[in-house]
Amino acid sequence: MSAWLDPVPFLRGVAWLDGGRAVRADPADAARLPWDTGERATLPIGVRLEFAAPSAEAVEIRYRATVPGPTDSLRDLAHGFALWNREGPLLEVFTEPAAEAVVRIELPTGLGPFTIHPPETQSPLILALRGIGGELRPAPRAPRWVVHGDSITEGWWSTRPAHGWPAVAGRALGLDTVNLGYAGAARGELPTAEQLAGLPADLLTLAFGTNCWSRVPFSAPLLYETTRAFLDLIRQGHPETPLLLVSPVLRPDAERVPNKLGATLAELRAAMERAARERILAGDRRLAVLPGLPLLAPEHLADGLHPNDEGHARLGTAVARALREEGFVA
Repeated sequence: MSAWLDPVPFLRGVAWLDGGRAVRADPADAARLPWDTGERATLPIGVRLEFAAPSAEAVEIRYRATVPGPTDSLRDLAHGFALWNREGPLLEVFTEPAAEAVVRIELPTGLGPFTIHPPETQSPLILALRGIGGELRPAPRAPRWVVHGDSITEGWWSTRPAHGWPAVAGRALGLDTVNLGYAGAARGELPTAEQLAGLPADLLTLAFGTNCWSRVPFSAPLLYETTRAFLDLIRQGHPETPLLLVSPVLRPDAERVPNKLGATLAELRAAMERAARERILAGDRRLAVLPGLPLLAPEHLADGLHPNDEGHARLGTAVARALREEGFVA
């Protein structure tokens, strides 16, 4: 049997490592972030294992994960590991909740390279992996796509980690997707912009704004100036990196309803788009805008706000198409 391997060379979708654990905000800059951003950043959303296994019949993964308390409604939720290749899903393996366990996943012959999506909402820490019956090799590195947004970007209401729209678009484009979606947050926090500026990226996408209608209300002028400042800070670290801004998608309850500062979501969306388009007109030719409103219809929303699986698929396809049409990817 093969020896246990360090998982780090096999991990993809990693923004930062903190003591071996993948985190989604800079641990050296945590004090400047809002509490809700820091809380969501501890979840390894989008972090996965990618490898070739030319002769291995299975892979074993040793991991630690959160086990809910005895009164938690998710107490008996199994830990699910999904095996994918470039063509789509291959199989799923479920293990009983345990603080530390080993999961074995059979590998179909000749169908690699493989991607394994762990149970990200249970905060898995991959400790080691090994091939059974043959060796494992880390998959080649792909161009690095950093995506920042809110719960929609984080993948809420998608039924599997691999179904969130950044995962959908990243697979279609052959990118290493780094998901910096923060549920309940992503309101144009400028420390986040500075962290993005310092993070290596071959491509960037911003998809925030929905939480600026209700959770922390913005006026349209405030979001306009926030978007300008956010873009200015990112460009200090990524002056030529292709950057796509996706404005908020449809939210029926907010489109024409003023928030506490009198702004509808339609007005906030227009303010974001105007800030980005003015920057393009001023000479930022590596910036593009994808208007979010036409991308989804009410039937693509699971709860009136977050896309269902079909909505995530449509959104991911639209983003991938926009990135190709802008010439940001091949």
